[in-house]
Amino acid sequence: MGLRRKNKSPAVLSHEFVIQNHADAVSCLAMGLLLGLMFEVTAKYVIIFITVQYNVTYATNDKSEHIHFYDYGPKDIATVVFYMLIAIILHAVIQEYVLDEEFMMNPTSLWKNYPHSRMRFQVKFFYICQIAYWLHALPELYFQKIRKEDVPRQLCYICLYIAHISGAYILNLQHLGLILMVPHYLVELIFHASRLFYFSDENKQKGFTIWALLFVMARLLTLTLSVLTFGFGLARVENPDFSIAAGNFNVLTVRISCLTAICLTQAWMMWKFINFQLKKWREHIQNQIPKKKITNTKSKPTKREPNRANFVNGAAKLEDGTSPRIRKSKPV
Repeated sequence: MGLRRKNKSPAVLSHEFVIQNHADAVSCLAMGLLLGLMFEVTAKYVIIFITVQYNVTYATNDKSEHIHFYDYGPKDIATVVFYMLIAIILHAVIQEYVLDEEFMMNPTSLWKNYPHSRMRFQVKFFYICQIAYWLHALPELYFQKIRKEDVPRQLCYICLYIAHISGAYILNLQHLGLILMVPHYLVELIFHASRLFYFSDENKQKGFTIWALLFVMARLLTLTLSVLTFGFGLARVENPDFSIAAGNFNVLTVRISCLTAICLTQAWMMWKFINFQLKKWREHIQNQIPKKKITNTKSKPTKREPNRANFVNGAAKLEDGTSPRIRKSKPV
């Protein structure tokens, strides 16, 4: 995936024409397959492209529970082709709306001609997939039998994704949402890849260092673009006529609310990140401290000296006041 420049008017069916319009062609093909599910005649053929085939069901000994497995076969080719089309669409979205927008050289594209109420099929499909994926994660908390103590953390994590992605979709901030999602998902990908390497070998921890650096950079990038978009860009082209029908949400209240939500989320993520790093640092320090050998030293019993108060003129007296008997010396 790299930067590329587009010609304004390539010849029809030329090499450049195919390159520039391949995403639209693939989108139409994918949409045609999805429309085929609406008709009974074509649904039995289209379903091969979308669902996973060769389901094999086994019953347990008591036949009270069924276990599902999958085999492979030639129908898997159709499924692979369909999801290859989906991958091409997602690739084209990132290519066209992130890499080819040149927002680093021209950041005004994030707010220019707002509201961006007209979306191409690729962009709409991308947001629909994102929202659907995170919504499906909610019932999965029940289906996957997540532990009760882990549910609040997972629920907070999922709801933040739904709120931010849906907010960018509904408020016609699709350009900003796409640009912010790419570095965020890239950092998440590196984190999960580092975990896989760590599980295979505990000594492979360099990936976490790269993830930590990119995590901080992604947070700074998100804050910078958000402040630039809501604080400066959209503020200069503010339209006081708030209209849901026209898709205009560029008013002071909405901008402050969006910027506050983004800043609070980034601050919360950094707080969790710092606590995580401090915990790991303390564990590392504790592992570096050598364990002291504990030696049990037994104290030697000391002879009890008689109390000096019981001596009178060099002669010892007992506690009851009687003096001890004096041995008689034998005559020589």
